Amino acid sequence: MTFWDHLDELRKVLFRVIAIWFVLAIGYFIAMPYLFDSVILAPCHNDFVFYDLLRYIGTRFNLTDEFFTQEFQVNLVNINLAAPFFIHMSTAFWMSVVTAMPYLFFEVWKFISPALYPKERKGVQKALIIGTGMFFVGVLLGYFMVYPLTLRFLSTYHLSTQIENVISLNSYIDNFMMLVLCMGLAFELPLVTWLLSLMGLVNKSFLRTYRRHAIVAIIIIAAVITPTGDPFTLAVVAIPLYMLYEMSILMIKDKEKEIEEEEE
Repeated sequence: MTFWDHLDELRKVLFRVIAIWFVLAIGYFIAMPYLFDSVILAPCHNDFVFYDLLRYIGTRFNLTDEFFTQEFQVNLVNINLAAPFFIHMSTAFWMSVVTAMPYLFFEVWKFISPALYPKERKGVQKALIIGTGMFFVGVLLGYFMVYPLTLRFLSTYHLSTQIENVISLNSYIDNFMMLVLCMGLAFELPLVTWLLSLMGLVNKSFLRTYRRHAIVAIIIIAAVITPTGDPFTLAVVAIPLYMLYEMSILMIKDKEKEIEEEEE
């Protein structure tokens, strides 16, 4: 294929991806009143599945700390006239982007696979499948654990008894999208590390040598993502990130093995 043929093929890929995003966005826009109440606002209510799990753990092991027994409810307010409409549109768009990720990776794979050798094709296919799965694992962890814990801590935190916490709709949605998407992107660490290893920027020995530095960095990142005061919330984010770091080490090869394979 010529250069212009490649551009034409890329144009078709972009059109198909945008069409899928557009169709999904319309569907989410229509279903948004239901999705907003039952999915996006679910962490605001005391019967959210993760809060029920914490109370069950507290009852099962006789834990009386407020972390396990707290009754929680958040009421949002809107202070911007146009906010509900724009949040309706933006939420539908971002939900379509997230759910269209598998199709996006599939289109990327179809576009680049003819240019790869069989060995490269197998490696890239595995990376795209793993990357898609890890992204959704991160999104689910962010939605069911990280964001509810962060919301419960920040909404009940009082700087002064004279100040009443009133959470706006914009603030809720901004933090919701940021934390959930950040967790999804954080779970792409093994894929990014694997790509960097293909470019020769990192190798297994490098990651092992700087493991202690990585642990400190992971704890700092976890503290930034979840600005809560309890170690449980910090561990919920830090432990999966550290496991992802170890998974990154397992996914890439030693430099010596790469040289041996090239010689063979």
